Amino acid sequence: MNVRLSHFLIAALLVAPAALADDNRMCTSSARECEQAIRQLSSGRRYLGARIEELNPGIRVKAVNEDGPAERADLRPGDRLMGINGHGTRSASIKDFKQILYDAKETGVLWIIVQRDGILKKVEVRLEPYTKAQIDKMVAQHLAQFHAIATTAPPQ
Repeated sequence: MNVRLSHFLIAALLVAPAALADDNRMCTSSARECEQAIRQLSSGRRYLGARIEELNPGIRVKAVNEDGPAERADLRPGDRLMGINGHGTRSASIKDFKQILYDAKETGVLWIIVQRDGILKKVEVRLEPYTKAQIDKMVAQHLAQFHAIATTAPPQ
């Protein structure tokens, strides 16, 4: 597997299991290599279950995955992240956010100060491991998007 794909998959897995990328480029690795890499990189890895977008400056929650750790912790779309685990994020970038997530991998806990409707709120999120179904979905999405492999349900 090439280094570029590896970095791409790691970055995508840290933030959310949905939508690995927004463009339609073809992947340069084989579908089998990609599937193996996605399964290896995501097995046991904890996830937040939210998509984060960069503001100028700062970051906020763009979307929250249904029935994921972020939703259970009451993170909501539009929440501006003011601080995470003692790190100020008022002028943070997505790269800074990913580093904070990486640093939290041992405990799996994020203490987040969000600004919602002008009010600051403390939210505790416990990152959770990906389920087999989520990993299967990530593989299927990547193969469909970057390898032009149609994903169909098996015959019943």
